[in-house]
Amino acid sequence: MKKQDILILYLSTSSLESDVIGWARHFGDKKKIGMPGDNDSPPYERGIEAIHDGWKLFQTSQLEQHAKGDEYRTGYLKYEFFFEKIQ
Repeated sequence: MKKQDILILYLSTSSLESDVIGWARHFGDKKKIGMPGDNDSPPYERGIEAIHDGWKLFQTSQLEQHAKGDEYRTGYLKYEFFFEKIQ
């Protein structure tokens, strides 16, 4: 039976060519457990590398115009990309 793995990458900008600054991985196999930040280094240096490695991009964060001053908020990472791999 095939399993779906999910990879969530937070990038420094809206470009897939930008650096990964946060990540989480979730496995479809019950035997593996992934936790956000469970490794000291990201699985990929840049978002595009996930696509080169066979991950399918299925969602990106919306690009929104933020109010003046919001560029200094640190409550969330706004460039979120969801990938899947069926294994």
